[in-house]
Amino acid sequence: MFKPALITAAAALAATLANAAVAAAETPSPEEMWAIVQQQQKEIERLRGRLGETEAKVEATGDMVEAAQGEDAGAAQGWWNRTYIGGYGEMHYNGGDTDEIDFHRFVLFFDHDFNDQLRFTSELEVEHAFTGTNGDVELEQAYLEYTINPNFVPRAGLFLVPAGILNEIHEPNTFFGTERNRVENDIIPTTWWEAGVGMRGELGSGFAYDVSLHSGLNVPTTGANAFRVRNGRQKVSQAVAKDPAVTGRIKWTGMPGVELALTGQYQNDITQNGLGIDAVLVTAHADIRRGPWGLRLLYARWDLADGPPATGPARIGADEQYGWYIEPSYRFDVPGMGSQGELGVFARYSQRDRTAGDSVDSDIRQVDVGANYWPHPDVVLKVDGQFEFPPTGSGTGDNRLNMGLGYHF
Repeated sequence: MFKPALITAAAALAATLANAAVAAAETPSPEEMWAIVQQQQKEIERLRGRLGETEAKVEATGDMVEAAQGEDAGAAQGWWNRTYIGGYGEMHYNGGDTDEIDFHRFVLFFDHDFNDQLRFTSELEVEHAFTGTNGDVELEQAYLEYTINPNFVPRAGLFLVPAGILNEIHEPNTFFGTERNRVENDIIPTTWWEAGVGMRGELGSGFAYDVSLHSGLNVPTTGANAFRVRNGRQKVSQAVAKDPAVTGRIKWTGMPGVELALTGQYQNDITQNGLGIDAVLVTAHADIRRGPWGLRLLYARWDLADGPPATGPARIGADEQYGWYIEPSYRFDVPGMGSQGELGVFARYSQRDRTAGDSVDSDIRQVDVGANYWPHPDVVLKVDGQFEFPPTGSGTGDNRLNMGLGYHF
């Protein structure tokens, strides 16, 4: 009766023992457990290494991005973003006895701002198209200027003398007439630059000042151009620097469209050869533009010491030299052109005399009438008639038709 039960119990015991044996066979030994732990540790170290490499690559990528951004910022602040190029040019046809066509001036400006206070200004000019018998390459400006504040702006280098209307601002689109007027050309004498140091600034209530110590004129003392101021310009080309000059100007622009200015200059010896011919220049001008009406008035005068009776300027009347002009003008839009074209008409009456110190009549009177057409504010076409009236017995004068074109950018 109990035999089947005994068999069943024996079978159950055998199965249990078998499972235990299998479990005992699958359980690793201590040595095997240590090997497993070491293998897992190696895998952990390998994963840590790969993570470190990934972090290094991410950091390097960030550095590259920052560097690229820095390069972009540097490019945005590059010197070329603070350097400016401009210029102007003018071509003339002169009729009458002159009867010639000439690309009179080709000028380039190169300016650079080192920062918000320090800047460089320059002007390089080619006259009469090439540097042969008639032409020149001239450096008309090359100076550094530092803004301490609006009241004190020192400068040093080669700069235009602050005298008259055209000497500093003479781009062709800014004045009437094909040629620059003869008073400023011969008496001031435009264009006139020197080398030295100076200071300019605002004084308040529309007033501004300009004072400079600079190289002086060196006028010839013999020949047809004796004591002619224009022939005394040295253009800062190995210029004789025995006797400097000082120039000062007061300017008022307290009303829109109105400029009034007074300039004085003194040089102890305008010959720079020991003759002791001291010279004083005084210029005064008004430049007014109110609506379509314009008016320019200018007076300029040189007073030179008499000098030795046999060699000084008084012997030929050149101890006094002066000139003046009055120039009314009117501008209006060209019918049918809207704001794309502006036409201006002008008339100018002038007198000048380079030997006014004697009793001989040497005063030259001149009348100019003409028109400017601006298809763009910086581009101009010009035509004018020039009528010169020399002293009695001195010929018929330089009478002619002038035409020109000019640009400024």
